[in-house]
Amino acid sequence: MAYLEWNLRGDVHELARHIDRVITGGSVTASLEVRSDRQVGEARMVVLAYERYSVMGGNRLGLTFSLLALGEEIAVTAVATGGSQAMFFKINTFGEEAFLDHADWAISSFASPG
Repeated sequence: MAYLEWNLRGDVHELARHIDRVITGGSVTASLEVRSDRQVGEARMVVLAYERYSVMGGNRLGLTFSLLALGEEIAVTAVATGGSQAMFFKINTFGEEAFLDHADWAISSFASPG
């Protein structure tokens, strides 16, 4: 399992739409499996969970984004899982790392309006 974290400014719903376009547009097998949108007081949490098939590993991979927003401040964590065929330890993480690289591109290419 690998993860990345960012802090940025913008609209959390625009960021979620942007992530969805980039992730599903970057792989013919990528699909949004779960979306959760919760609010507690002024804080909003959006969770996006994707899966895709890894040709290199011959298996499916997971990529989950957790977006925590308070106003225009957004904390993002992306976690990539799967991608190994070994039973007790990981021996092939190419697909997982590539999926996480795509997550990095999705976040770094987001430009908040104004």
